[in-house]
Amino acid sequence: MSATAARPPPLTGVRVLDLSRVLAGPWAGQLLADLGADVVKVEKPGAGDDTRAWGPPYLKDASGRDTAEATYFLCANRNKRSVAIDIATPEGQAQVRALAQQADVLLENFKVGGLKRYGLDYASLKEANPRLVYCSITGFGQTGPYAARAGYDFLIQGMGGLMSVTGQPDGEPGAGPQKVGVALTDIMTGLYATIAVQAALAERATSGLGQHIDLALLDVQIACLANQASNYLAGGLVPRRMGNAHPNIVPYQAFPTADGDIILAVGNDSQFAKFCAVADHAEWSSDERFSSNAQRVANRAVLVPLLRQATVMRTSADWIATLEAAGVPCGPINHIDEVFADPQVQARGLHITLPHPLAGSVPLVANPIRLSGSPVTYQRPPPLLGEHTAEVLAQWLSPEDEERYADPS
Repeated sequence: MSATAARPPPLTGVRVLDLSRVLAGPWAGQLLADLGADVVKVEKPGAGDDTRAWGPPYLKDASGRDTAEATYFLCANRNKRSVAIDIATPEGQAQVRALAQQADVLLENFKVGGLKRYGLDYASLKEANPRLVYCSITGFGQTGPYAARAGYDFLIQGMGGLMSVTGQPDGEPGAGPQKVGVALTDIMTGLYATIAVQAALAERATSGLGQHIDLALLDVQIACLANQASNYLAGGLVPRRMGNAHPNIVPYQAFPTADGDIILAVGNDSQFAKFCAVADHAEWSSDERFSSNAQRVANRAVLVPLLRQATVMRTSADWIATLEAAGVPCGPINHIDEVFADPQVQARGLHITLPHPLAGSVPLVANPIRLSGSPVTYQRPPPLLGEHTAEVLAQWLSPEDEERYADPS
């Protein structure tokens, strides 16, 4: 990195009012905050974001005792300030409207029409702030026969096809549809929301106007089916569950070893030939049944058992060292404690620690975006409920509004 002092983060000066809860919206808010935006999280007094109660586990203090901060909440709310406002009251609604007049972006994930009764919907707020970029995240979008339904990640993974291609194949032990081990649809929707917000801000620089962003978890999940969707739409094939195998590449899956399992990710014929040489079966690469990827896919049922018979003869460490030296992509299947002990992960600084008012410090996962000139910064830990109410009102509102909406606490 250059010795020149870093420039301010790219979204410095952008104000974001985050009315979202749980994961998809807060994930977008955290990304925007990491990139320099001033993100103010509006939470219900006394309760806050739903995930504040999603424990155990809870963040522990220096003595090892639980604090009131659920670890789920911590994963998606770094770099934000929290204000406690009850939007069910006329006073709270007026307060949020006043804040929205000063905001560049508003994030929300209420049910369709849920904020209209409070006068906090896009149509109402754009009258006072036509430059507002208003991002709505719902399960099914603002239109269509399912628009009024609540949407949750697990439900959308099922409806959106992800679970139909995740899990062991029919007829094998443990067969059946399986959700991904993290709320992946929520995370992907948060990423799309972040992209959409930045695109709308860029467009506003030309038009001078904000706009409404309509993001649906179902839409995002289907868009992220990627090659599996193309396999159906263009190839006419309905993808099926294949465990750890790949529908279009062989061998590209987990294989047993003498003391565990490894992942073998052969992406081309040259890599396959190298693997065969390391495995002392050079004849496989010249066998017409296996010499090309298309043939290996067609003869998967023959080849994979042969590979398994070979891989169980050596330890995982032996395979990984030998295959890496030969230029064959492979790797271990790590538990999460092993992930954070990995030297590459440590070298990249993916485990960070921030000061925390209750625990002394809070461990978090770093933002993976690396910008050479205007890097991500970590200014604040995930906030306590209502921690910044008075501070935000003083900074965002006019003196008249500040006096009108003074923090009653």
